[in-house]
Amino acid sequence: MDTLAVEGFRPPPFEILAPSRQAVPLVVASPHSGTYYPPEFVASSRLDAVALRRSEDSFIDEIFGQAPRLGAPLLRALFPRAYVDPNREPYELDPAMFADALPGFANTRSPRVAAGLGTIARVVATGRDIYRDKLRLAEALERIQAMYQPYHGALRRLISETREAFGCCILIDAHSMPSVGGPMDADAGRARVDVILGDVHGASCAPVVTETAEQTLRALGYAVTRNNPYSGGFTTQNYGRPRRGIHALQIEINRGLYMDEETITRKSAIANLTRDMTAVLTALGAIDRQALALA
Repeated sequence: MDTLAVEGFRPPPFEILAPSRQAVPLVVASPHSGTYYPPEFVASSRLDAVALRRSEDSFIDEIFGQAPRLGAPLLRALFPRAYVDPNREPYELDPAMFADALPGFANTRSPRVAAGLGTIARVVATGRDIYRDKLRLAEALERIQAMYQPYHGALRRLISETREAFGCCILIDAHSMPSVGGPMDADAGRARVDVILGDVHGASCAPVVTETAEQTLRALGYAVTRNNPYSGGFTTQNYGRPRRGIHALQIEINRGLYMDEETITRKSAIANLTRDMTAVLTALGAIDRQALALA
């Protein structure tokens, strides 16, 4: 099992796999592939380790792991989504989860909070409750300060440096999705396509970015749709500013293509998928930079 939960060991909140020299205006982020589960978190949960991992975008950092070879940095969170979710606003919190009152700045009414999937999730992706007891607010704030804020600080820096160097930036927010819609999803019980591209219905990036990704994927034999049921989370919505030359595209990959969803183990097909996603990154890196800067 890839999960780390070792007493006395705590990794940094993120890792940047950087090229020797950035050669393309791409930044790849993997916010949900982290596998370090703090022992105290595991002890506080009513779920076993495998059940906790249901919320992971397992192995996505590997699938996009050739980005540095292409000249693009890859940012990956090392903490798991079940612990704190960096693809949310910083304080999307469910008051029912906490033993004490939440501060006024908390967003307690978002659809993500209602679904139990706020910044500190109440449930895993299958809908099962994570915790035995209510949390203290101080614990949530510590997680956000220690994990969420440094991750986004690094992401902002990578975007800013890329835009300064190239006049534009394409941010790929890389995710995976269950092969069948879950109980809390709009497509519950229905089989999903291979890849869903989310550009916030055209608001987070220039059309050429989504079109290039879609055309490349279709040419490689993948079934692709846009924005349904995933149009882009906080990262795509917050950072995508095409009029400022910053383009954000969310890529959701069907887990059935590359992993056993029950045992959370790789299939041999992960090698071909890695090759194909590298081709997608190559195509995106070749988009005319002037078009991106002036979008």
